[in-house]
This record gives sequence, C-alpha cells and structure tokens, in this order.
Amino acid sequence: MKKVVVTGLGFISSIGNDIPEVLNSLRELRHGFEAFPLREGEEAPVKFYGSIKGYDTLSYDQEDWVFPKKYKLSRLQLKTMSPHVLYAHCATMDALEDAGLDRDAVSDPRTGLYSASAGSASTQGEQMRIMNERGVMRCSPFCVVTSTVGTINFNLVASLKIKGSVCGMASACASSAHALGFAFDEIACGRQDRMIVIGAEDGNRESILPFAAMRALSLESDPERASCPFDKDRSGFLGTGGATAIILESEEAAKARQASIYAQFVGWGQGADGYSPAISQPGGHGLARSMHNAIAAAGLSPQDIDYVNAHGTSTPVGDLSEIHALSSVFGTTANGPRVSSTKALTGHGLSLAGAMEAGFSCLAIKEGFMPGSAHIQEVDPEAEGLKIIRETIPEAPRVVLSNSSGFGGANVTLAFQSWAG
Repeated sequence: MKKVVVTGLGFISSIGNDIPEVLNSLRELRHGFEAFPLREGEEAPVKFYGSIKGYDTLSYDQEDWVFPKKYKLSRLQLKTMSPHVLYAHCATMDALEDAGLDRDAVSDPRTGLYSASAGSASTQGEQMRIMNERGVMRCSPFCVVTSTVGTINFNLVASLKIKGSVCGMASACASSAHALGFAFDEIACGRQDRMIVIGAEDGNRESILPFAAMRALSLESDPERASCPFDKDRSGFLGTGGATAIILESEEAAKARQASIYAQFVGWGQGADGYSPAISQPGGHGLARSMHNAIAAAGLSPQDIDYVNAHGTSTPVGDLSEIHALSSVFGTTANGPRVSSTKALTGHGLSLAGAMEAGFSCLAIKEGFMPGSAHIQEVDPEAEGLKIIRETIPEAPRVVLSNSSGFGGANVTLAFQSWAG
C-alpha cells in the first residue's frame, strides 16, 4: 500500500478565503456569522448563518455574480455553474496553486477528482418555477447539469480536463469525508498518483432554511449562543456554504516533485447506525465503530490520538451521540485526546463539512495548534471526563481524527498524522 500525503489546500469559507485568514480565525476562535439574508417582506426564525465574504451569488443570473477578479471564468463556464460550483472552482484553483501543480499534472490519467455536494436547490427550484409557469422550453438548456448532485464534477472535470478517476459522493453531511476516504483508497492501492477532492455547498436560504422545519437550526439571537457544540444549553446549528479543496498524492509522487507536505493521511473508517433516516443513534455506536475502524486501518491505538475534530453540530441529540461515541472509544480518563468542534466558528457546512474539517486538521498538524471549541458556557455534564478544549492549545498534535456523520447514520472518520519526511 502506498503512503498518502496532503500537499494542497484551498478554502472558501465563512472564516476566511485563504489559508492565513483561516489560520487566524481558528487560532483566535473568530466566527464567521452574519445576519441571515431574507427576501423583502420575508420572515424566518433563523437569525444567523456562516456567510461567504467577497462573493455575491444571490442572483439567478450568473452574469450578475460578484467574485474575486483573480478567478478567470468565461461567460459559458458561469452559465453551467450554481453558487457552490463557483466556490468549488475557486477553492480548487487555490489548492492547485498551493500544491504547485501545473495543468499537465492535473490533466493526466494518473490524476482523478472526487467531489461532494447536495446539488443546488436554489438553481433547481428556479428552473422548476420557470418550467411550471412558462413552459419547459423556457428553462435553461443547462438546468440539469447546473443543479443536480454531481454538478461539481460536470464542471471541474471539463474545465481541468481530468482524465483519471472521477466520482461524486452523496451521503449528506458525511459526503466529502467519504470522498476523501475513497480518494485515499485510489492512491493507496496504486490506481492513481494524485486526487483532487472537493466539498461544496451553496449555503443560501434554499439549502439552509429547510433544516428549520426539522427543528435542527438554532433560533438564538446571539451568534455566540447560536453555535455552541457540547454546551449544556445548545439548541441547534447554523448553516454555511463555501468549498474546500484538498490535494492528495502518493508520498512517492510528492517527493518526486519536492512538494511541501501538510500531513500524512494514514487511514479511514466507516460505521453505520442502522437506526433512523435523520437522527443519530443515541449511544453513538456507529460513530464509535467508525473511529475504531479508522484507528485500526492506520495501524494505531486509541492512546495514539492527540486531537479529535468532532462532528459536533450543536444539536442536542447529535452532540450527545458523539459524546457517547468518544467516551466509548477513548474512555473518560486524563489520557484521552483533546476534542473540539470547529463548527462553533464556521457553522455546519453539510456535505462540505468533512473536507473543510479535514483541511483544518491538516493545518493544525502542520502549524502546531489545536483549535478550541468556542462559545461553551457550561460543558454538557454527559461529557464529563472528555477533554473538550475551550481555548486554542498552542501544541502540535501528532495524530488527529476528523469525524463526520450524515443522515441515515453514515459515519466516517479520517486519520491524519504528522509527516516524518
């Protein structure tokens, strides 16, 4: 099995659109929440969301969008994009630049691309409105490829001229973690030399507000109380969008071109709940198996784990399930890993979350810190004995786990460790 390393990162996120900005936000526990955007005369119970600064994608006409001028996109390219595809394009361009990869290396049969998103409810909804009110032939000829699950692949595989393995993943909030895991397998098994992995979401009213009907969103009027994973009085999550792109390569390929390496991706695991379409199994049994499987796949033991970037959405049921899973795997002694949820700062990125938090985990390893779990006033008593950190710790974790859980009880754990060189 080939060793897999991380050589490039790109972020379009509520806490920053480049690595220095993201690092500062994580270290200083600076959130990215702003007032939730409502249409004129509209009311909604949700007060905040994780906004993407420097972008305006509210218009249904892509030619009206505002985004940084450094990203060169033709009119035709924009016409086949929904908001999250634009974010994915920009994050991918940044990740490729960060990794030092040129177009020839990208458009090579040994380079593949896996992505994850829920598609674009806003784009699809607008096209269905046009179809119902004005007739199907008045819809955009690009309405299908612009909005359906897989639209990231449709666009970026074409624009980057990808010739290797290609796939789009859909497992709700575990989607981009699945994309990373299966991309790891492509490289570890020798089928590909490098993989571009992207998670992205629109992060607008159509992709976020339906979660209010599920009673999953926080209705708090204070942004620091609205996203407080593991707090005793947590009441739900805040939604966000954006994109994260991660470049994975075999250690051999990375060394051959003298690439800078963030971390080694040492293994991953899964474990399903088999319980409910929407609610986590209360005891956290599936997530516990996921962590055990990742630790075993990496050839490690629970005692080797220094830090866990938890799924930690700030929902009463979900956080409690993860608390039980963590307690099952690591016990409640002083020797357990430090734990935090960066969703306290970003909001919940849904399909994007796994890739975004994997990127944060690699930054923590490379830059030598563990971000705190912000906004906690009183830790849930059920978490007694777990080392949930409330401030950033200026120590480098050697081994990090990143957890993701999706609807239907899909749980994924990714394992990263410092690269020995």
